[in-house]
Amino acid sequence: MNNNGAFFQADMETERLYGLYRNSAGVTTDSRAVKKGEIFFALKGPTHDGNRHALAAIEAGALAAIVDDHSLSGERIIVVDDVLDTMAALAACHRKRLHMPVIAVTGTNGKTTTKELLTAVLSRKGRVHSTSGNFNNHIGVPLTLLSAPDDAAFLVVEMGANHMGEIAALCTTAKPSHGIITNIGTAHIEGFGSFENVRKAKSELYQWLEANGGTVILNDDNPILSELARNIDKTVLYSSPGGHRLSVKNDDGDGMYLRVRAEIDGITHSFETGLFGSYNIDNLRAAMATGLFFGVTVKEIVEAVSSYRPSNNRSQVTETGRNTVIRDAYNANPSSMEKAIASFGRLNAGKKMVILGDMLELGTESVPGHAAVIRQLRGLGEIKAVLVGPRFREAAGDFPASLFESSEAVAEWLKSESPAGYTILVKGSRGMMLEKIFPLL
Repeated sequence: MNNNGAFFQADMETERLYGLYRNSAGVTTDSRAVKKGEIFFALKGPTHDGNRHALAAIEAGALAAIVDDHSLSGERIIVVDDVLDTMAALAACHRKRLHMPVIAVTGTNGKTTTKELLTAVLSRKGRVHSTSGNFNNHIGVPLTLLSAPDDAAFLVVEMGANHMGEIAALCTTAKPSHGIITNIGTAHIEGFGSFENVRKAKSELYQWLEANGGTVILNDDNPILSELARNIDKTVLYSSPGGHRLSVKNDDGDGMYLRVRAEIDGITHSFETGLFGSYNIDNLRAAMATGLFFGVTVKEIVEAVSSYRPSNNRSQVTETGRNTVIRDAYNANPSSMEKAIASFGRLNAGKKMVILGDMLELGTESVPGHAAVIRQLRGLGEIKAVLVGPRFREAAGDFPASLFESSEAVAEWLKSESPAGYTILVKGSRGMMLEKIFPLL
């Protein structure tokens, strides 16, 4: 069969599978949590093979199991060449039937917080379906689409990437109508090879939108993003969305929560958010600008962003009974670390402690990136510094910090020391697993 025939056959198979999907209770990739009537996709990973659990999923009530192990057979077993490709094709097929705005969010920092704020704001206009947690990769994006209800008013899809071409591939599946790049920094530079490649990779969203008649929602205060969008006709500027005038600034407080002064069409709105750190200003601007563009009222926007409370270890403030803990431990890179420490340094608090984990996947930027954090900490004055991981140990030099190799090691220290009365910033890359220490703070 020639290539055209193969593609035709694949399209026909996808359409047939789509009919099954429309009569199902949804899709899942977890055989342990399969619900009656769901379609189970038997994905393979580095340490597991979903094919081995296909029969168990059927026994648990799955409508069908999609597998790529050709030795499997059964009444509700559907064998395909590649399960992940089939799931992506099915998601793209479903996307064709969805007629609401699809807003893609990518960037180095702030993707998940921006997605959450967008969801809060746009929910004042209608039902919003958005990425669960930070499930933003080649598995998460198809699952987000396949769980999208037909009657949603908006679909907000977070997109992450560690390599060139990933954003472009995710766009092919999700086909966004609108897109936001929060910023471009040095996260995951090890996978990209250079900052220039990071810039090119993130800009794949802009390129897709430009080629397909989509709209860029643009932070026009960011010179890198403005340059990338210079030839794109359909843009919505943070400063002037939908004919409005918008300015959002830090209200210069030194309290725990970010205070904001927003000027909208010449009227000033001052309010406190539930977020820590002035670095969230651009995330707020993105959500507020998008809301104004889509016709959410000013009153509703202010209510939505001021009432949002994170619960995902991003800019999340928790009172433990012993300490006040700023949980920002889901991601870390030099730019986000610098901004978090700067905000923490300005905080008006008594005893302060930072627990910082290594920043991973920085490649050649690792040594200078960790050294920059140490220099910044030296300038903070009286502060208890706890550094976790071999990269910080190497960078610390004669800096007076408590050094630990792992989250397990710092957990043992916390058990014995039981610090109390501190305001504590916890930040590090997800791979450092600093969330393990939260019950001890």
